[in-house]
Amino acid sequence: MSPRAGLTPDAVVTLALEVVDADGAEALSLAKVAERAGVATPSLYKHVGGLAALRRLIDLRVAAEMTEALRGAATGRSGDDAIEALADAYRAYLRAHPHRVAALETAPDEGDEELAKATHGVAEVAFAVLRPYGFNQAKTVHATRCLRAAVHGFASLEASGGFGRPEDVDASFTLLKTMLVRGIADYTS
Repeated sequence: MSPRAGLTPDAVVTLALEVVDADGAEALSLAKVAERAGVATPSLYKHVGGLAALRRLIDLRVAAEMTEALRGAATGRSGDDAIEALADAYRAYLRAHPHRVAALETAPDEGDEELAKATHGVAEVAFAVLRPYGFNQAKTVHATRCLRAAVHGFASLEASGGFGRPEDVDASFTLLKTMLVRGIADYTS
């Protein structure tokens, strides 16, 4: 194998995400990434420090992509419309990349400031959407957790084929958004 021109840590992450998207997160290995890159597996160590380091870089990328998707959806919207747009964007991301769900489920190690900042970016978008409701800090955190748990749980179940009943899944998601909006409205009182 000859070295692939332009191989960088960012390119390795892109190739790794191709593996994850195609085969699932559990199938990720340095050998599969190296095969996609057209290099020998040891060549990847010039760009990433091993499989754990690669998984961390994937988590960074996914958090950044999700933050941008949510920010783009919420921009120019407010109130109930912003909450629904946030939910739609979260679901759309996981529909497009169902095997990336694990990258959004685990809080980073306390010592990993870069990953903590990236994952907090997702929460910060939700905080901004909820700010007009006038919650204090604690209530904002609670509402954000509930919003995330509901939408992430729904999207995760959908991505894994967890909704086997014949009723329309989109109708269920619309109901979920209505319940979230009403719940947040009730939470303000």
